[in-house]
Amino acid sequence: MHHATFSRRHFAQLTAVASLATFASLATFASPLPAAAPVKRWPIIGFSKPFQSLGPEQTADTVAEIGWDGIECPVRAKGQVLPERVEEDLPRMVEALRKRGKEIGIITTDVLNPAQPLTRKVLQTAAKLGIKRYRMSYWKYAKDQPIPPQFDKIRGELRDLAALNKELGLQSGYQNHSGADYVGAPIWDIWSLVRDLDPKHAGICFDIGHATLEGGNSWPTEARLVEPHLTAVFVKDFAWKKGDKGWKAEWCPLGEGMVNKSFFAWLKKTSFNGPLSQHHEYDHGEGKPMIAKMQQDLRVLREWLA
Repeated sequence: MHHATFSRRHFAQLTAVASLATFASLATFASPLPAAAPVKRWPIIGFSKPFQSLGPEQTADTVAEIGWDGIECPVRAKGQVLPERVEEDLPRMVEALRKRGKEIGIITTDVLNPAQPLTRKVLQTAAKLGIKRYRMSYWKYAKDQPIPPQFDKIRGELRDLAALNKELGLQSGYQNHSGADYVGAPIWDIWSLVRDLDPKHAGICFDIGHATLEGGNSWPTEARLVEPHLTAVFVKDFAWKKGDKGWKAEWCPLGEGMVNKSFFAWLKKTSFNGPLSQHHEYDHGEGKPMIAKMQQDLRVLREWLA
């Protein structure tokens, strides 16, 4: 009898536990699907070239006032941080920005190949500080030489640089510039240079302003072409103006020129997760007027990303 009572009690306990487990399982199954992931957000930073004369603390205050997440910092000759002083000055810039919750998303350098005297010093310092991306300098085609041999030489330099990037855990990006003789102005040539390299170590800083200026209506094809190789996206705008000497491209505030906001609608559908860096080549003044114009450009970019 005692054994029977124990069994009934034990059975009741087991039944209760099973019921709770079943309820929990049903509740999990019946719960609504997880909320959709938030809209992808990239760090929006600004190229600090227009105010590169400022020290670290003033730079950080300016960035905070504008509203960026950080900066693209010129670490090059005549830049905000001189390459020969990178070990002393770049950490100070990083510290000042981080105190305000900002970052250096990418540095702009004079680097083209590992053989340059200060290349390793600059890149090692960036890597130690946790800066993973840098913009390279640029090549130009010599007008008095055939193009293919020049192209082969550039490919070799870029391959060597990618090997150094792998060693240091960095990712270089080559910016497409508009203009005669620039390697990368047509987009297809720089894609041909990086296509066989690991995009984790060597990619492209895609400048939608320069791409639109050079490519006109073909920028969607070029953007699709380089999407797997994106290191960063550079944002600026321009408009064609006719003067006494003919048509000329003039840089202007974002939203007032030829750059189509549909580029950003496309970008939202890609896997790109690097920084968006705003560039300001137009006449923006200094001090408060400059900050106001940069804030307006940032508002436009955020609207286009919404």
